[in-house]
Amino acid sequence: MHMLMNILPEIKLLELKTLIGMHQSMSLVANATQQLWSKFKPRVGEVQSRRNEDFISLQIYPPDYFIEFNPLRAFEKWALVETEAATIAPEGMDIINLPGGLYAVFNYKGNSNDTRIFQYIYTQWLPASNYVLDSRPHFEVLGPAYIHNDTNAEEEIYIPIKNK
Repeated sequence: MHMLMNILPEIKLLELKTLIGMHQSMSLVANATQQLWSKFKPRVGEVQSRRNEDFISLQIYPPDYFIEFNPLRAFEKWALVETEAATIAPEGMDIINLPGGLYAVFNYKGNSNDTRIFQYIYTQWLPASNYVLDSRPHFEVLGPAYIHNDTNAEEEIYIPIKNK
């Protein structure tokens, strides 16, 4: 049994956040995350009024995505940074206002390509918790300790929840 299967989240109430970046429709099977980030990262310096140095990888899933799970099903993936509310997006980028709300925040350390943490969250932690998924964006905060494809990479996984 892998260590991550004992991770308990911190429950946080988030305020609205203003994010700027790029997005693309994709599925788990036709995953274009690498291409999305390779378009966004070289241009991140064009974004004014960044609130911190973190990057945010965000997913917007269709309402019944987790009820009728299918790895071929499309969702919207975003590569983002957090900015001040009044910031204007550079050409070719979009603004997304992340609604506030309750999130289960998992501090994950390991390779981002290892999906077992998500299997644990959705099939073990969530059903045993006092929460259900809420239909808001899911996202990961990739801070200074995040290194792509590194087994020591650290990220915070934010799962939108509401009381059962």
